[in-house]
Amino acid sequence: MNTKKKVGFYTLGCKLNFSETSTIARSFKDEGFERVDFNDEADIYVINTCSVTENADKRFKTIVKQAQKSNPDAFIAAVGCYAQLKPQELADVNGVDLVLGATEKFKITDYLNDLSKNDLGEVHSCEIEDADFYVGSYSIGDRTRAFLKVQDGCDYKCTYCTIPLARGISRSDTLENVLKNAKEISEQNIKEIVLTGVNIGDYGKGEFGNKKHEHTFLELVKALDQVNGIERLRISSIEPNLLKNETIDFVSKSNTFVPHFHIPLQSGHNDILKLMRRRYMRELYVDRVAQIKQVMPHACIGVDVIVGFPGETDDHFLETYNFLNQLDISYLHVFTYSERENTVAATMEGVVPKNVRSKRSKMLRGLSVKKRRAFYESQIGTKRTVLFESENKEGYIHGFTENYVKVKTPWNPELVNTLHEVELTKIDTDGLVRFEFLNLEVA
Repeated sequence: MNTKKKVGFYTLGCKLNFSETSTIARSFKDEGFERVDFNDEADIYVINTCSVTENADKRFKTIVKQAQKSNPDAFIAAVGCYAQLKPQELADVNGVDLVLGATEKFKITDYLNDLSKNDLGEVHSCEIEDADFYVGSYSIGDRTRAFLKVQDGCDYKCTYCTIPLARGISRSDTLENVLKNAKEISEQNIKEIVLTGVNIGDYGKGEFGNKKHEHTFLELVKALDQVNGIERLRISSIEPNLLKNETIDFVSKSNTFVPHFHIPLQSGHNDILKLMRRRYMRELYVDRVAQIKQVMPHACIGVDVIVGFPGETDDHFLETYNFLNQLDISYLHVFTYSERENTVAATMEGVVPKNVRSKRSKMLRGLSVKKRRAFYESQIGTKRTVLFESENKEGYIHGFTENYVKVKTPWNPELVNTLHEVELTKIDTDGLVRFEFLNLEVA
């Protein structure tokens, strides 16, 4: 008879959260728990929360209800960023038994001595100043790629952002530990590693947040490029002021780093960038994009942008729109500004009405569709390498080229988690790219 306790996980938010959920899941496995799908019946449900978007806050309650549906008597724990920022709010949600903040989430199994339901959610949420130690993590087993966390926290003081409040000061994993984790990943037949963190370009600040850089981000990239068994390395998101020419040049000649960059811009107007307390002007951003395209003309460049920030007039927004329209980029991640407690922006004048924010968001999402289409069109006729995903989507298997073009072909289970040389041939009606295999007989 199987008496193992079962645990299910749900992750909201970013790639960093996914890597941390996987690490927390491994700690449960070490304690003898069996991991099940979140939709299945479990004894414990762990929800890793996010505080960046308004929707993530609202979705939390829905996810708790989903868990209760599967097992009304289950023990429900909330961890992560939103749990750090508003622990009491989460504890008050009906069904939540335990709320763990930034430092406690990795020790969750220590808190589970008694799995009986609590009438009231217990809160363990440290003062964020205590979040000064570093827990390395990576996600594995649930994807064809792994997210490897190399850095946590942030020392920047952007006026709209709660991440420093939720995750503490900037601190990094040791180079030795990152390489050890990368080797562990490569030994599990995972073909691609995505480097992740809150501000990864800041990599090197000591494990305890001391300001002395043990190693630079460039040294990290160079060392990872030497790890055997990894086919692809991808840099997730890096601040424009921290993405140096040396790193761009190295990636262009690298064995394993792919030509794909995701660079937050947030606004195309310098006045708004100043209000946001970003650490660059738009001219620097233009320079970064030009530098990448000069050495890697086929590179994919993704951009984060926030619409509806306090003080953003129609003219400011149109300037951002035109700036992005002219820039040689590949797609946008558009965020509609939403007020966050304990941020400077929440008290600023010039509040943009919600309907205007929504309209601007729609315009930029439309621009993103055009940008992605134009980028895909520029890649037709080129030879690329595709890594195939594991899901059967309506009879098709999807995959990504090294420069992040999404492709599809009729489902074939033998392709899962394999890399193949292809020639991109045309864009399908759903916007994905079709291709011909090169030198391959597919069963």
